[in-house]
Amino acid sequence: MPQQFTNRAQLSYNNTVVLSNTVTGEIADVLSVTKTVLESAYTVGGRLTYVVNLVNSDTVALTDLTLVDDLGAGEGGTPLLNYSEGSVHYFVNGTAQPAPAATGGSTLTIEGISVPAGGNAAVIYEAVVNEYASPEVGATLTNTVVVNGDCTLPVTATATVAANVGAELSICKSLSPLVVSGNDSLTYTFILRNSGNEAAGGENGPVLTDTFDPILSGIAVTLNGAPMSATGYTYDEASGLFQTAPGALTIPAATFTQNEDGTWSSTPGEATITITGTI
Repeated sequence: MPQQFTNRAQLSYNNTVVLSNTVTGEIADVLSVTKTVLESAYTVGGRLTYVVNLVNSDTVALTDLTLVDDLGAGEGGTPLLNYSEGSVHYFVNGTAQPAPAATGGSTLTIEGISVPAGGNAAVIYEAVVNEYASPEVGATLTNTVVVNGDCTLPVTATATVAANVGAELSICKSLSPLVVSGNDSLTYTFILRNSGNEAAGGENGPVLTDTFDPILSGIAVTLNGAPMSATGYTYDEASGLFQTAPGALTIPAATFTQNEDGTWSSTPGEATITITGTI
């Protein structure tokens, strides 16, 4: 934004001081900077792509500019992003240029940027969201870039992206006992885990499907330790196909805790299904 300045003069004579009126001026920004993030949401461990656009409205080129990105540093100054080494791309008036020098760390510094008179430049780079970023619903990640140069005022631009909202499911299947004989009882246990920040359930919720081989007969099914209603699943003893009914399963969201060092840890939400039958 343009920077305003004010000053006034004084006149001294015979121990008397007279002040002038105050004049106000403005230093116009010849360089404008915008910053965008290409992804619509972030996940911890995921990659974000940033685009910094620079436009020079002056009649002379701006050279040797330096970009400094705070990498999402929070209140404690710990960055929430790790710069992805070697990811910088640089364009002048739409034409690719050799990648400028970039130094990562607690901040990202990119040096040697030039913007031609009446022209534009774009700097593109990637960063990985680290364990200091909150994975909770409603969390946001904001980072700021400051552009400095000998012939231009510091100019800043920010970009904000929200934490991804959704379920992240996994399944683990186990068998007991591992060795059985004909007409023996067999139990399958399915542990359904959700590492995301949103529960998986409802009419369009998860559906567990398995085809047992050997086929089980006379099955008994439990969900989280309680008998599962026969309306909660279907089973074909001719084919061994088992499937839970839509809406029968809910896998709760993970819970998140911020540690003393500022990092976040998570405990997945779980649902457990056991199926026991005779082979």
